[in-house]
Amino acid sequence: MYLSYFGLSEKPFSIAPNPQYLFLSERHKEALAHLTYGLGEAGGFVLLTGEVGTGKTTLTRSLQEKLPENTQVAMIHNPALSQLELLASICDEFSIAYDEANATLKTLTDAIKKHLEANHASGGHTILLIDEAQLLSPDVLEQLRLLTNIETNHKKLLQIVLVGQPELQELLKRNELRQLAQRITARYHLLPLTEGQTIAYIKHRLYVAGCERAMFSADALKTVYAVTKGIPRLVNLLCERCLMGAFSKHVMVVDSDIVMRSAEEALPPSVLQSEVQNEKKSSNWLIPFAFLSVLGAGVGLSFIF
Repeated sequence: MYLSYFGLSEKPFSIAPNPQYLFLSERHKEALAHLTYGLGEAGGFVLLTGEVGTGKTTLTRSLQEKLPENTQVAMIHNPALSQLELLASICDEFSIAYDEANATLKTLTDAIKKHLEANHASGGHTILLIDEAQLLSPDVLEQLRLLTNIETNHKKLLQIVLVGQPELQELLKRNELRQLAQRITARYHLLPLTEGQTIAYIKHRLYVAGCERAMFSADALKTVYAVTKGIPRLVNLLCERCLMGAFSKHVMVVDSDIVMRSAEEALPPSVLQSEVQNEKKSSNWLIPFAFLSVLGAGVGLSFIF
């Protein structure tokens, strides 16, 4: 409802992972370079981790757009599956025919192997992207490793990109997964944006949406970073509500008051509680000082009397 009011062509802060709005901070550029390098190698696995909302899914969407045209890509969004279910999902994603009623690990693996070999023979590449990979069980991860055993003398016929939260790193440290860990040719942990990057990120998304003027005051931009800690998804949620707040107040520029009020309405309580605790930590040092001052005054009086 605020688009025409601000002269925007579309919502600039949608949380949908639209590669058009991808903001390549230095960290995102490094992550994309690591993924691209890893997929250019002959190895089996590439690893991308990061906290919730740091832009991992958007980054992988951008990666897919940069892949060669002869690349077949399958995407698994819900990896909380059994070994059989995962192999069946891979077959479904690659449009590999199989007998559902009599499917076994062997028949599905054989079908995938046949497909990989045929695609390689025709000059193609095959990549499997698994989002939320921290949900994979160790036995399913081992099944994935076995799929990367399908190879020629020079190349793995299936390359796998594991994308997940930091828990995935801990999972891969388990002893029974050491063989898989050794096959990771590139890994990157995506951190939140810095304050400067957060401000540039907000301006970038507004520009893509058709706005070339300042819609957030300098203080408002700093407040957005202070509240969200540079996590893009939270920045999007907060800025979206800020624009609605400015529209409802009939103002053209978002100030820090609108940011704080919007944060109370749009962000999870845990995020706001964290910010409140930080503010308390920064001011609590005054309490002991004041107490000691009063105590010192009291001690002085006792000596006088």
